[in-house]
Amino acid sequence: MTEITTRIADYGDESDANTVVELLDCYARDPMGGGEALSDEVRENLVPGLANTPGAFSILAFDGDRAVGLSNCFTGYSTFAAKPLVNIHDMVVRDGQRGKGVGKAMFDAIHDEARRMGACKVTLEVLSGNHPAKGLYTAQGYGDYELDPDKGHALFWQKRL
Repeated sequence: MTEITTRIADYGDESDANTVVELLDCYARDPMGGGEALSDEVRENLVPGLANTPGAFSILAFDGDRAVGLSNCFTGYSTFAAKPLVNIHDMVVRDGQRGKGVGKAMFDAIHDEARRMGACKVTLEVLSGNHPAKGLYTAQGYGDYELDPDKGHALFWQKRL
């Protein structure tokens, strides 16, 4: 295995755009991503949507010339810290490449970008049953969000529209 390299995707570059869609589709097909391929509509609109979303950025990871990882991130704002924050919305490592340092390399790149923009923290969500991902995230210093342990930790909820 060669050294894992990372860089921020250029949404205007056709190769990068195709790589973002391909790797997100790998994630979508995985049981932890829902187990279904991306729809044609999502495949068509994903990269233009990311490009038009202020604060969006994607990290691509490569083993040599082969794209092996993707992290889609969004910049938000922490009102309690009055500083930017970064949320990792998607984190995918191509099947067969897990356990080879790809995730760590992407986290290093995300943390560097977050520090560059003066972010106070990086957040992410993870399914409670995704034990391999939770192991990686814990090793990177992530854990439950809580202000006061007596009040419990934050839960991530959704309402589909």
